[in-house]
Amino acid sequence: MDRLLTVDQVAEQLGTGVRFPRRLIEERRITFVKVGRHVRIPESAVKAYVNANTVEPLVGRPAGLRRAA
Repeated sequence: MDRLLTVDQVAEQLGTGVRFPRRLIEERRITFVKVGRHVRIPESAVKAYVNANTVEPLVGRPAGLRRAA
């Protein structure tokens, strides 16, 4: 079974305040579980969210060169 994290634990893992994971829950942008009155987020959902929102660096153009406008 996946470990269930509190909103505070998710905020700490993401390096954000607690408002950010609460907003993700409110907007249904992350999977969550209701345990009575409590809200928990599966650890795998946090990893999936990070993976889905990871932006890879551009490769091919040397840094510092810009295209002419």
